[in-house]
Amino acid sequence: MPADPPTPVSSQRPDALCRDCGQAQMAARRCDACGSVRVVKHAELHSLSIAHIDCDAFYASVEKRDRPELADEPVIVGGGHRGVVSACCYIARLYGVRSAMPMFKALQLCPQATVIKPDMRKYVTVGRDVRVLMQETTPLVEAISIDEAFLDLTGTELLHGGSPARTLVRLVRRIETEIGVTASIGLSYNKFLAKLASDLDKPRGFAIIGKAETLSFLAPRPVGMIWGVGKALATKMEGEGIRTIGQIREMEMKELVRRYGSMGMRLYHFSRGQDDRRVTPHSPMKSISSETTFNTDLSALEDLERELWPLAEKVSKRMKAGEHAGLTVTLKLKTPDFKLITRNQRLTSPTQLADRIFRTGRDLLRAECDGRRFRLLGIGCHDLTDPRDADPPDLADPGQLQRAKVERAIDTVRAKLGGRAISKGRGLPAAGGKAGREPVEGT
Repeated sequence: MPADPPTPVSSQRPDALCRDCGQAQMAARRCDACGSVRVVKHAELHSLSIAHIDCDAFYASVEKRDRPELADEPVIVGGGHRGVVSACCYIARLYGVRSAMPMFKALQLCPQATVIKPDMRKYVTVGRDVRVLMQETTPLVEAISIDEAFLDLTGTELLHGGSPARTLVRLVRRIETEIGVTASIGLSYNKFLAKLASDLDKPRGFAIIGKAETLSFLAPRPVGMIWGVGKALATKMEGEGIRTIGQIREMEMKELVRRYGSMGMRLYHFSRGQDDRRVTPHSPMKSISSETTFNTDLSALEDLERELWPLAEKVSKRMKAGEHAGLTVTLKLKTPDFKLITRNQRLTSPTQLADRIFRTGRDLLRAECDGRRFRLLGIGCHDLTDPRDADPPDLADPGQLQRAKVERAIDTVRAKLGGRAISKGRGLPAAGGKAGREPVEGT
């Protein structure tokens, strides 16, 4: 796509930009070029260069792209009645539907919604297409999920014939016209603020947080807006009377560290709009996991073990394909009342093998099987490392070497004949069938 004419450089430099066509102009309510009322004005518009781009309701947007008849309809992407909402379009959100909401509750709020099961392969493919366009814009792209990334456009003015702000508008226009999904832009001078900005004006948004207004912008915001402050920590802080970011800024660093440990350092700096993290391309993957939600709650160890094995195989397959090995195995369980339980076990050596992942997860699972029922089960590997050091012979477990050889042989057969060509006995369904599952893979 040819570059737009360079932004004029003069004492009368335009301080406004059309979000729809990218035309730079003097401050105005309506674009001089296309007539759009989506005009972005900011004193620091052309001097900021750290951006966060986030696709709008990504899974739902992809499904609407592929099914145009749903363009004006509420769409929910998620599992069956027992599952949760993976994503929902903005029309569904008007009814109160939100991501991670139990599906039954979402359908109570919006019974007319079209429900579509997630197609992760398709979403990954579209996400990669979006990433390619980002990387054509700047090599400094740091993906943080399938549909969002940080971009550093410092020094790209001559390359693209305009300020980073104009370049970003052209980029999201390409994403919309060439790929068929929309995206929102957050622009600032560091990653923390850029990510905050990208959520301020969705969908198809363009929001800016400049240096001049940072402290006043942050002061009244809830503490939960700080990256890394989850629901539990936010609740704890609110219980201590700390509800806004401005209140955090009134506290000394020593006091924050005393109360909240290493997180106290982040609270101190982020509350002041300080974030020295660079946009780093190719950030290493931190974990690989897979989980499933049952159609019927399970409590028996043997039933849960049967569900654990295919999850361990999925994790192992992705580890091998990505040339990763994991040092920590994590088990995830969720009770019928949505209480989340996680248990971790650090290994003596990294692993890629489904057998070791399964056995470690099974040990963790046994400790939790006390009669409670579970609606969800997951297994994953964390602390990923080089696979060359994975799965050495273990004198304490002489059978491990033989099991590893068998698993590698099965991998070879499946590579030639397909994933269903051969299976271990524990991978076969129990007599009378298997529990219905709604698998979800994650990283």
